[in-house]
Amino acid sequence: MIKKVVVGLGNRSYPIWIGQDILPVLGQVLKEHDFPKQVAVISNPTVGQLYAPQVVESLTKSGLKVSVINIPDGEQYKTIETLTQIYDVLIERRFDRYTGLVALGGGVIGDITGFAAATYLRGIPFVQVPTTLLSQVDSSVGGKTGVNHAQGKNLIGAFYQPSHVHIDVNVLKSLSDRDFSSGVAEVVKYGIIRDKTFFEWLELHRDGLLHRDAELLVDAIMMSCQIKANVVENDEREQNLRAILNLGHTFGHAVETLSGYGVIKHGEAVSIGMVMAARTAHHLQICSQHDVNRILRLLEHFNLPVNPPEFSAAEYSAVMTHDKKVKDGQVRLVLNHGIGNAKLHHVDNLEELLDGLLN
Repeated sequence: MIKKVVVGLGNRSYPIWIGQDILPVLGQVLKEHDFPKQVAVISNPTVGQLYAPQVVESLTKSGLKVSVINIPDGEQYKTIETLTQIYDVLIERRFDRYTGLVALGGGVIGDITGFAAATYLRGIPFVQVPTTLLSQVDSSVGGKTGVNHAQGKNLIGAFYQPSHVHIDVNVLKSLSDRDFSSGVAEVVKYGIIRDKTFFEWLELHRDGLLHRDAELLVDAIMMSCQIKANVVENDEREQNLRAILNLGHTFGHAVETLSGYGVIKHGEAVSIGMVMAARTAHHLQICSQHDVNRILRLLEHFNLPVNPPEFSAAEYSAVMTHDKKVKDGQVRLVLNHGIGNAKLHHVDNLEELLDGLLN
């Protein structure tokens, strides 16, 4: 059974396929959609060892000419330097405008491959084959691509939509418990910002999801992708509504930056950030303590951290002022209004607010 979600963006629309054991049909799908016949699969040694042979075989059987480019594994390698390495190989192997890229990996691979596709020869098509839960429900959908800068996460990038997203839940069996839980944070986020019924569904099925029941995972991923697709269709370039997808991310990115990229996983940082957002919302009387507690309990059930690392309010504030949502020098935070709704709020005296929350 393959479930499908369509991201409707006119002539840039694309399908998301979600199912069990669907990697073998990737080549057939791309052939039917007239994807370029010359393909570079971009991955890392960890993921490539597990899934590249299966992907290459599928693509080759469908008549595509395939090269594999491996880049180092880890958030700390999501840099301009790694991007340049990809360009070097593409140029060396004489990849032209009738080339396609396949991102086989987690969020780092997807973001950097998408940015390479957006910028190589001014743009070539690419496909997302996400292999972590976090990338399946978040970074592979919506067209955000980019790399990190020393002063902040994802400060260099472009909006560039994939041609297809291919999600096989079987690959989640190889994730560590910590990586799996990291992805669940983004799933919980969708319930908080947009769908109270989905949040309640997660509360009901949390044990089955924690044990990686395949059918539950397909449903959770499909619902998450549908929520994100609905938001992206209404605000592709994050002028207003799409910002709600960043619940927990402003503080979470600061956690990642201060801790050093890769020390705290992205989903873990988002979990901490969502709790900080909920506590801020409670402070502003737009979220009840009961709802804050529900969010805390669900995140903790999935073994996610909820308390921030011990940096000062001044340190957090300094990093958060570099966030992409800053407008005219003023920090804006996504805050949940209870469960099932969220809005962007201007924040005055950020350091003072953080000092009160952290202490």
